[in-house]
Amino acid sequence: MTKVYPKAVIPALVTSDKPRFFTESSSAGRNLNPVVLTVWKKSLLFNCDGFTVFDTRGNLVFRVDNYAAGNKAEIVLMDASGRSLLTIRRKRLSLTDSWLVYDGEATVNPRFSVTKHVNFLNAKSLAYVSTTGSPKTKKNKNAAYEIEGSYSRRCCVVYDDKRRRIAEVKPKEAVRGVGFGGDVFRLVVQPEIDSTFAMALVVMLDQMFGGSSRRLSSS
Repeated sequence: MTKVYPKAVIPALVTSDKPRFFTESSSAGRNLNPVVLTVWKKSLLFNCDGFTVFDTRGNLVFRVDNYAAGNKAEIVLMDASGRSLLTIRRKRLSLTDSWLVYDGEATVNPRFSVTKHVNFLNAKSLAYVSTTGSPKTKKNKNAAYEIEGSYSRRCCVVYDDKRRRIAEVKPKEAVRGVGFGGDVFRLVVQPEIDSTFAMALVVMLDQMFGGSSRRLSSS
């Protein structure tokens, strides 16, 4: 079997108390290289659905293990040590498929929201992201980011308001002719945003487009 990750040791991820979603406009003192992560649509815990995310050295970076427990419309994105980074909740009583994202385990003052795009005339657009924490208004005028592509094919791009590519989901390259399938893929994150934010978008795309058999039920 082709190895998804090279290391068995799980180190603690050193992070700040609060995730930094967006970098400053100045380039001084920050890494200008994109972050490349390997996303495995599988929990490391037995009998639990979720995600396991590794960096290029094989170190565990993010994990999602709580699909099978607790509130079925709530997902917690954790770091390698199991600390809650973001809580993702489906917006209740909404006419559209909308999700709100909170710091840590908070339940008030969402940091941003993601709303599924429904327009058969523009099938390439998947979702809109608002950094205000409020769902999109008419004609999506408040959208800070737009996600386009095909999640089922693991080929998506996140664009900012200037149509710059700030994050991409790509199929993982085959190793010695052996492919990984759709459950293992790449997440490429540009310096303009934080990888925590980008991984939260992946989790929500999976809920919107990952298939009814594997999605959480709303509550």
